[in-house]
Amino acid sequence: MAGPTKDSNGLAITVTATDRGSMDLQLDEAVAAVMATAMCERRRGIIVTRHGYDSFTVALSDAVAFGLTREQHEW
Repeated sequence: MAGPTKDSNGLAITVTATDRGSMDLQLDEAVAAVMATAMCERRRGIIVTRHGYDSFTVALSDAVAFGLTREQHEW
């Protein structure tokens, strides 16, 4: 199982999983971590981008209103 990695400013977390269980757990943890930052700044929402069957990015986004989480697919 590959773990999540954060970008240099901590506002995006990349998740790469090898099985469904680890994917769900890592995504939940990534959303919780990004949500903590969102709650502190109170101006951006969260975007979860699926890059492939096992690869995701969870990030803060100016395009998503504070308090919302959106999903998108890029594959």
